[in-house]
Amino acid sequence: MTIKAFIFDLDGVITDTAEFHFLAWKQLADEIGVSFTREDNDQLRGVSRRESLKRLLKGRPVDEATAEVWMQRKNDIYREFLHQITPADSLPGVVHFLDEARKRGILIGLGSASKNARDVIERLKLMDYFEALGDGYSVVNPKPAPDLFIWVAGRLGVPPNEAVVFEDAEAGVDAALKGGFWTVGLGRAGVNAAHLVKEDGLKTLTVDAVLEVASG
Repeated sequence: MTIKAFIFDLDGVITDTAEFHFLAWKQLADEIGVSFTREDNDQLRGVSRRESLKRLLKGRPVDEATAEVWMQRKNDIYREFLHQITPADSLPGVVHFLDEARKRGILIGLGSASKNARDVIERLKLMDYFEALGDGYSVVNPKPAPDLFIWVAGRLGVPPNEAVVFEDAEAGVDAALKGGFWTVGLGRAGVNAAHLVKEDGLKTLTVDAVLEVASG
């Protein structure tokens, strides 16, 4: 088995904008009179904006027109925070790992549920590493459906069993496994089903370690 591609989630893997997401959802929740805590925010990891709103509302009914307005409001707040992102906001080890992968001839793709993924990657000045970028606009069915990773693999011209997905969320690991990808789980929350788990992210991970697991 030859691994030809690495596909990375964005938030929690390449950078961490979780605090920005929390503050944006929190501000929206306050505006519409819904209680929203950091524990509630943990339940939004790795899912689409629409599903996030559904979980935030905790059963409170909402028509689709209003839901669209609220999601746009959250995104507008979040995008204001994005102006603060610089290349220094890449997580520890990310640039080194991407460099190592590229030197080994491995194709690199992004598979993020975020509709702001391109903006974030550009602000991090990492766009040159990615041969394919899949985001919240790329497919209809979000994670935990495998569609996004399959879409990215297709753009890279690589079958799922020759690609490794790097994820920090249970929904993302589930999506990758359903799609037939090798998986690396980063962090401690809900990623134990991955083929390889690294609690400290990409900081101490090597390409050889990933390839060894995927060839085992």
